[in-house]
Amino acid sequence: MRFGKEFVSKMIPEWQEAYIDYSYLKTILLQDIQTSRNISVSNSQMKTSFARNLTRRYNHDSSVSESHDIVVNTVEEPEITYEMAFLKAGEPGGDSEVVFFRTLDQEFNKVNTFYRTEVEKARNEALALNKQMDALIAFRHRVMEKKHSLSDSVSVDINEIGSSSKSKEHTNQSALERIRMNKTPETPLSTIKTILKVHKHEEELRFTRENLKKAEELLQIAFIEFYQKLGHLKNYSFLNTSAISKIMKKYDKVTARNVSRQYMEMVDISYLSSSDEVHKLMLRTESTFIEHFSSSNRSQGKNLLRPKANKERHRITFSTGFFFGCSISLIIALVLIIHARNIMGTPGQRTYMETMFPLYRFFGFVVLHVIMYAANIYFWKIYRVNYSFIFGFKRGIELGYRHVLLLSFGLGTVSLCAVLLNLDMEMDSQTKDFKTFTELIPLFLLALVIAVTLCPFNILYRSSRFFFLTALFRCMAAPFYTVNLPDFFLADQLTSQVQALRSLEFYICYYGFGDFRQRERNTCRSNDLFTTFYFIVAVIPYWLRLLQCIRRIIEEKDQTHGYNAIKYLLTIVAACLRTAYTLNRGTSWNITAWVFSGAATLYATYWDIVVDWGLLQRGCKNSFLRDKLLVPHKTVYYAAMILNVLLRLVWLQTVLDLKVSFLHRETLVALMACLEILRRGIWNFFRLENEHLNNVGKFRAFRTVPLPFNYQEDRDQDN
Repeated sequence: MRFGKEFVSKMIPEWQEAYIDYSYLKTILLQDIQTSRNISVSNSQMKTSFARNLTRRYNHDSSVSESHDIVVNTVEEPEITYEMAFLKAGEPGGDSEVVFFRTLDQEFNKVNTFYRTEVEKARNEALALNKQMDALIAFRHRVMEKKHSLSDSVSVDINEIGSSSKSKEHTNQSALERIRMNKTPETPLSTIKTILKVHKHEEELRFTRENLKKAEELLQIAFIEFYQKLGHLKNYSFLNTSAISKIMKKYDKVTARNVSRQYMEMVDISYLSSSDEVHKLMLRTESTFIEHFSSSNRSQGKNLLRPKANKERHRITFSTGFFFGCSISLIIALVLIIHARNIMGTPGQRTYMETMFPLYRFFGFVVLHVIMYAANIYFWKIYRVNYSFIFGFKRGIELGYRHVLLLSFGLGTVSLCAVLLNLDMEMDSQTKDFKTFTELIPLFLLALVIAVTLCPFNILYRSSRFFFLTALFRCMAAPFYTVNLPDFFLADQLTSQVQALRSLEFYICYYGFGDFRQRERNTCRSNDLFTTFYFIVAVIPYWLRLLQCIRRIIEEKDQTHGYNAIKYLLTIVAACLRTAYTLNRGTSWNITAWVFSGAATLYATYWDIVVDWGLLQRGCKNSFLRDKLLVPHKTVYYAAMILNVLLRLVWLQTVLDLKVSFLHRETLVALMACLEILRRGIWNFFRLENEHLNNVGKFRAFRTVPLPFNYQEDRDQDN
């Protein structure tokens, strides 16, 4: 791999603007400087021999002072910067070399300043962690005293080592008088108390094993995150130093000079290369973590501190391909059986489409959505969108696109087997009655999916399933939890799965009322409760997003969330009116559904493109887009905007009552739902791309970890 590609691949995505612009420097070197020197060489070959002798004599004399082609100047106010003075500007191509060194100076000073700033932040964070460790050790000591088991632990300062254990112990015990446990994780009850302003007086610090365990877990996560940040800083220094060395060697080769050594001597004495602060912090962090969080087991401690690489296993690739082949084969078999037996022409076809098809299409919606998510992961990785950081996935255990495809094709294979099995049994039946076991196959399949999702055992990506269930619960309890990106991102996915939720409602009605024995749907259609929930189910996802927006308005005091809430309120009204028109028909329902659906579509389309994707910005260098684009082809963005507008109009099928002669109504509804899922998949990519670019603009590369203890002086400072 060439250094340029390796350099880009090892960058921290959120810090990419803070790295040396290696590609631009290389462009100046190879296009401007080399071209100028080639022209000068060709001109010199046309001179007379006398002129060539003079040139040789001049070159011979200049070789004596070739080490003085540049002069290093150091400016110490307001901060240390380095400036290179190029002494051979009068030579052919000298102007381009002046531009090269001026650009190199700017890039190097940028990197040096950024590194110094980040190291200073790390030093302050180390001081905060040291105070937390003092409190934890004192807390642990007090808990052990209560259990009549004295501890000999002493404090280990990750910044200062050498104080006596007696003074440390005295410091730790005095620290207990100044600390309080930070608030426990938010719960619906705590949110209700906050709203009702039911506050207890500040509770005393309770020295229990439960509180000790919570504090240890939080501080362990904080140490791991801090250590990985130090590792990124170390890698940042090494990569940029290597880039400068590489570009200077290329400069020497192109210009036939020998200035790289002199320049690198300056780099070696700069803060970027000479500071060992990060290395010392890493050693002290390792020592403290190993002693206090891994029982002095060095190998265990280092395994916890160092990020785990997500290994690509061949069996995942093989299994994904196997299930994909099975899915394609089953689809072909299904088409051939339907055609050979002329199933679409049988009297029971309409009954099947109104009863069994709504049950099975649920799995089709889920499989399609998961495939779109796998495609999102694939393209996020290609264009270096740090999706695992944005979602807050644990390092090393997040699912790749192959894992997600494996789940989708596996579910697709099982679902198609059930369809074929159920179809075959239905065709072999000689009576109008259907066997109970035959009709229960969709219910068994749904129960299997739910059981696997809720399975507590460490199989089938338990950590990812737990993350999904946690986010889903927070969505359902939207107003009672602080809204994070995974919460509202999942709620947005649910807004594109309204038909899947209605299929779940039909499961309850179809099997709850016993209609599955005769494949009847009359009970569900005539039941007022089913009709009521038919409205409610269509509204639930948008209602959850509305509640999330309201919660964010209250917490963040940002009017943008208020405008977003209006969007979901309009969508709720439009969805209810379209559902009412579907059930009742009538001109008044049609006109009202048209008006509100049109307004909601215009509002939502504008919000998708301008707010969520950050496109259509005024005065940007990319017409009708934005300044920074991760996808190099602009046509992709224009096509995505057009597709988003078109796919937003699928509701027209409802109000226009469009019918296709060769498609059953339920099939048409399913196709419209699939188009919405495809639109959501496109939206996902550009939404996360915009979020990633916001993180890049703020150099936000690490998550904020809550600390267990709160010092009195910190509370006074906050007040």
